Amino acid sequence: MNLSPQDITAIGLSMKIAITATAISLPFGFATAWLMVFRSFRGKVLLEVFVNLPLTLPPVVIGYLLLLFFGRNGWGGGLLKSAGIEFIFTWKAAVVASATVGFPLLVRSIRLGMESIDQQFLQASRSLGAPWYDTLATVVLPLSFRGMLAGSALMFARSLGEFGATIIVAGNIPGLTQTIPLAIYDYASSPTGTTMALSLCAVSIFLSAAILLLHEVIGKNLENRRRA
Repeated sequence: MNLSPQDITAIGLSMKIAITATAISLPFGFATAWLMVFRSFRGKVLLEVFVNLPLTLPPVVIGYLLLLFFGRNGWGGGLLKSAGIEFIFTWKAAVVASATVGFPLLVRSIRLGMESIDQQFLQASRSLGAPWYDTLATVVLPLSFRGMLAGSALMFARSLGEFGATIIVAGNIPGLTQTIPLAIYDYASSPTGTTMALSLCAVSIFLSAAILLLHEVIGKNLENRRRA
């Protein structure tokens, strides 16, 4: 496998963006799933539609909306500019793009984990007079761990492959914002880049398969401990 220093930088940046996007989104994904499963309120359907909207929108649309919001004339861009933070066409913009696109997968997996919790555990906690936050920490959180793990794995893999939103809001700058998919795009546009593109494709497949395999192994270990 022939990888240039620029390719290695793109691989490292992709890992950095995927890890950061997943870590930042996890607490928000857990809170959102908890609201959807255990709370009833007006506008709940609208929340579900809003959370799942990135699954149906083209990534380019998401990237363009983020560009408008965080651009120089956008509300978010104005706040960042006043704080002296450079955002557009940086790796931080790629993190937000990846987090936005992958967030519905994270929430859906955590939600499924929460919905599978035996109601008897929740009723027992309430009957003992435990406040909601105690039930959340001692019952919901531990029993939702497998769903959190699954969602994190899916979001990480999705972030590794994010292209459309990233290229709009972060650009394709080698060494700064160029990730694996963007580098493959560059090689695919070149008549002599087939070999390099295939090498990065192989790396992408390996990383995605490795994280999914790790998820399966950890999930089975957790299931065996629960049965023991």
